[in-house]
Amino acid sequence: QVQLVESGGGLVQAGGSLRLSCAASGRTVSSYSMGWFRQAPGKEREFVAAINWSGGTLYYADSVKGRFTISRDNAKNAAYLQMNSLKPEDTAVYYCAASSLSLVRTTVPGYNYWGQGTQVTVSS
Repeated sequence: QVQLVESGGGLVQAGGSLRLSCAASGRTVSSYSMGWFRQAPGKEREFVAAINWSGGTLYYADSVKGRFTISRDNAKNAAYLQMNSLKPEDTAVYYCAASSLSLVRTTVPGYNYWGQGTQVTVSS
């Protein structure tokens, strides 16, 4: 089993930055794709970004492209989401996820393991 723990969320003003971290434990996730999703109140969980096992394939939602950067450190069994130029509409609970499937996925069903989430609030 894989356990995922997110950290780095908080309250930030519009235009600011945050860096989310996702620490994996239980087993190595170096062969897993990793993803970030978010869920705002009253809305469905949505895809934000994903990265394949090597870091060579990246996917982003159109809404965050050019502002967010996903990365990973397999030696540390961790993944990250650098969020710049934050907007109030980025406010949500952000979830880290891991997928044992061979191809990078951008949908919720494509991920086997999920963290508990970290709150990101962007004030205007």
